[in-house]
Amino acid sequence: MAIDSKLRGCDLVKMKVVDVMASGQIKERASVLQSKTQKPVRFEISEGTRTSVEKWMEDDLMVGSEYLRPGRFHERLHISTRQYARIVRDWVTSIGLEATAYGTHSMRRTKVTQIYKKTGNLRAVQLLLGHTKMDSTVRYLGVELENALAIAEAIEI
Repeated sequence: MAIDSKLRGCDLVKMKVVDVMASGQIKERASVLQSKTQKPVRFEISEGTRTSVEKWMEDDLMVGSEYLRPGRFHERLHISTRQYARIVRDWVTSIGLEATAYGTHSMRRTKVTQIYKKTGNLRAVQLLLGHTKMDSTVRYLGVELENALAIAEAIEI
């Protein structure tokens, strides 16, 4: 869900079941209000993610839970961003990658970086991240003049 949603960790941990599920089915698209910008961002939920969420919804921990990632204690409605960071670190380590090279924000960047590399479409990436300024998107992706020139050279008119 982190890769599909492209959400910041603070928004990801607050996702509710109703954000991704309707009439007992996992939605193909969802919308979440970003806490930083107070603007909604829409995203697709891939087939693999839908399958994973369906299985997760069957877990005993999910019975009666309002949140997609419920906390273990009654005073915590959902996991904290720190717990999310531990989950990412453990997952990265379990698949043999260096944990220091990846973090929660890596999940946010993963899909949009691939979209930009394949399409060169900064506007699409801007919309998917919920950025209000194109300049933020350019800095976020680390787009340089060389990238822009390479895209221009690949296009023949």
